[in-house]
Amino acid sequence: MTLTSEQEGRAGDELARSLLETGALTPEWAQTFRAVPRKLFLPDLIWAHDMATGRSVPLSRNDDPEGWARAAYANVPLVIQWDDGKHTGTAPGTVPTSSASMPSVVAAMLRDLDVSDGMRVLEVGTGTGWNSGLLAHRLGSANVVSVEIDGAVTEQARGALKRAGLSPEVIHGDGADGWAHGAPYDRVIVTAGVRAVPPHWLEQTRPGGIILAPWGTHYSDQDALIRLTMGKDGSATGPFLRMVEFMKLRDQRLDWNRFRDHVPEFPGNADVSSTPVTLADLGDRYESVRFAMGLRVPDCAHVVNRSDAGTGKAWFFDLTSRSWAAAVFRSGEPEATVYQSGPRRLWDEVEAAYRWWVSRGKPEHTRFGLTITPEGQRAWLDEPADSWPL
Repeated sequence: MTLTSEQEGRAGDELARSLLETGALTPEWAQTFRAVPRKLFLPDLIWAHDMATGRSVPLSRNDDPEGWARAAYANVPLVIQWDDGKHTGTAPGTVPTSSASMPSVVAAMLRDLDVSDGMRVLEVGTGTGWNSGLLAHRLGSANVVSVEIDGAVTEQARGALKRAGLSPEVIHGDGADGWAHGAPYDRVIVTAGVRAVPPHWLEQTRPGGIILAPWGTHYSDQDALIRLTMGKDGSATGPFLRMVEFMKLRDQRLDWNRFRDHVPEFPGNADVSSTPVTLADLGDRYESVRFAMGLRVPDCAHVVNRSDAGTGKAWFFDLTSRSWAAAVFRSGEPEATVYQSGPRRLWDEVEAAYRWWVSRGKPEHTRFGLTITPEGQRAWLDEPADSWPL
């Protein structure tokens, strides 16, 4: 059974209405959302991602057209590619590498992009082509350039856009390079998580222009949406708006295999100490303390192996040397045991960062921001003047 045109129309209207009620979708974008439905850009096989359980459920347009269509109009993320295209079959792959974002996330990012008629936009990460299709409908196809690193995804997006009657320029290339031939841009919107803002994006954005991107550190897998405004001096600065979750730029993914030789044996000759900091103090997946710690402890990756709420082992690895640290927490014990090895005292930095965060009133991620220059990145709290290098 398939949904009738009337049923799809109602589903589209209901989605737009719900997004308008939450404020994710603004009236300026409502007509475009109804005119350019996500359904037009989805392949025959998709995986609907359940945010609560983390499970991805395959849906085939051929085998279950009604379920496929309902997912297309639902406010859920849909995976369209696993393992950089190496995956086959209907079962979920190992790592999702291309997706159609939740409509609420897409709408809110377009709202924050703050476009107006005549603006030129560069999109990094074409994916399904839906986002560039929305931009092209609103601004005109000639004003939109989108860059996608995956060749198969690029061709799929081009075909979907053509069938939708839209023709933004879709480039097969590395989004980190931007697209100089179409510069300067009034807006740059990035649909992949970044750990460093590439200098090409700054070079290709006009003074006063906006760069909107999910940004985070290797300390955790968290991203927060940064809204950078370009200055006349070639730098860009701006605040974090809210937490988001995106697949990372391919050349900025964290390869955990690089840490295999950091700890040849545990604890080995590591220095041993103790700390009153608890496992809960380090924060959970969506808590701002983890984001803040990443800003204060640069070039560090960490992972926590939990047994229960108060028991577990937290690992910390230096990205530039073979220094490492581990903190072993046990429920009911007043202090954790800390092991540190190498020239960099990683746990000392982590504990100092936590105490700094507490001393500043436990600031949420929205109190932080970034300043980007051709020379590098600086993070700040409340004001760019209170900044430090990353």
